[in-house]
Amino acid sequence: MRRQEETLQALYERLLAHFGPQHWWPGESAFEVVIGAILTQNTNWKNVEKALANLKEAGLFDLSALSGLAAPDLAELIRPAGYYNIKAGRLHNLFTHVNGHYEGSLDMFFALPTRELREELLSIKGVGPETADAILLYAAKKPIFVVDAYTYRILLRHNLISEDCDYHQMQALFMDSFAEDIDFYGEYHALLVRTGNTFCKKSNPLCETCPLNGL
Repeated sequence: MRRQEETLQALYERLLAHFGPQHWWPGESAFEVVIGAILTQNTNWKNVEKALANLKEAGLFDLSALSGLAAPDLAELIRPAGYYNIKAGRLHNLFTHVNGHYEGSLDMFFALPTRELREELLSIKGVGPETADAILLYAAKKPIFVVDAYTYRILLRHNLISEDCDYHQMQALFMDSFAEDIDFYGEYHALLVRTGNTFCKKSNPLCETCPLNGL
């Protein structure tokens, strides 16, 4: 375990030195982060930005306004994010939960203890572990590490996990290795995403020029 901790620390330091701070997650409010966390499922961030821009331009960028919007109308606005009918339904599921249990207030919802909040998020249809944890870390400001396909690929290629490692085992690897730190968790996650996009690609990875080469 000690070697894993040292390797994870070295990995972070190399990525930070190469890329610099990522200032992730982009969003002017907790509400924007929540919407983005659902819209980014199975798509890239550029498409999410287009969908968010549509919502803002329509003057509907708050929970109350979007809650009252018919699903087909919401789907049309978020069309650039892909799977727009499914994502419109998932957004409405979230809105219904917050409206029904927390008077439409994200602040009230996010005041729950981390474990309880995570369980409630996961109980909402369409919200899986990665989406729930992104909301917890970046919107609710709870100390939980977000892992994803990029994390899996990078750790596997550096022999830090086995092929059958699941989401929660991967998450525990980070949370057992580092003290709870919201800013650090967010920065590390963002650096892993950047690395996965730039170097550690699914096909034709650029290992020779990757800042993690030789680690």
